Amino acid sequence: MSVYTTLTLKEVQEFAAPYGLKVIDLIPIQAGIQNTNYFLVCENRQYVLTIFEELDDKAAGELVPVLECLGQAGLAVPVPLSHSGKAIHRIKNKPAQIAPRLMGEHPISPTVAQVEAIAVAQAQMHMALQDFELERAFVRDHAYWYGVALDLKSSLSPADKVLLGKLLGLYDALTAVYPDRPRGFIHSDLFRDNTLFQGDELKGILDFYELNKDEFLFDIAITLNDFCSNYPDVTLNEEKALAFLTAYEGVRPLTEDEKACLELYLAMAAGRFWMMRLQVAQKNTTEGRSGADILQKNPIEMRNMLIERLKFVTA
Repeated sequence: MSVYTTLTLKEVQEFAAPYGLKVIDLIPIQAGIQNTNYFLVCENRQYVLTIFEELDDKAAGELVPVLECLGQAGLAVPVPLSHSGKAIHRIKNKPAQIAPRLMGEHPISPTVAQVEAIAVAQAQMHMALQDFELERAFVRDHAYWYGVALDLKSSLSPADKVLLGKLLGLYDALTAVYPDRPRGFIHSDLFRDNTLFQGDELKGILDFYELNKDEFLFDIAITLNDFCSNYPDVTLNEEKALAFLTAYEGVRPLTEDEKACLELYLAMAAGRFWMMRLQVAQKNTTEGRSGADILQKNPIEMRNMLIERLKFVTA
């Protein structure tokens, strides 16, 4: 994540000591856009320190049992460490946690085997969390993003206002016709840079801070869009998309309504992240966040993907 909270080695050593960790070095992580993360280098392995910039202790701790559940289901997720009976503690007056660092690399141009692996893991997550009891204090479901879109609409160009209006209109029309779209807990941000691979083997799924109860189809669309596009070209790779869907359905078959709405949701997922990136850019400007340690992803990339995906959507 971007580095919003600066820490010294001494501060981190004091924070990590109750976990039984002896930190000899720390490395700021400059990928992502919301929380602050550091790699903690210890003698025998590395860990990740996460400082929650926007969540309180309760909201930050909500994800701990989720990660424990997924770990017990055999998924490669970073289950936080605990001491004194809890995983969330405070540093610089902000909630923070330490979790093992999962090793591997983000796929730059995913292979078909990597696409299939992430699809299977995503379906397994959906099934593992289907009946999980959790009410998140921090909710970013469709209603939230619809509100963000309305808030940002006044700052858009006339052409972009039309584009956004077309997307939301198609969503309202098609989802009314095809209502059988199952919901459950979804990752909501399962891009390549939140996965780690060694070769074609999935070694880690990261960054569950956007976890929300929403339609499985949104999660599928977000991940399919990213893993099956060869940036900067945003055209969907049909071979990889078919491999993704086949692998996913080997674990959880889609409903007929989900299949009917898939192309719309590919467009809607691109639209959500267009809005998210505009929102983050606006917040960084308002709060004066800038510099080499602040990562700001390009909204135009998602806007271009939205335009491309809408070519295949009909009401």
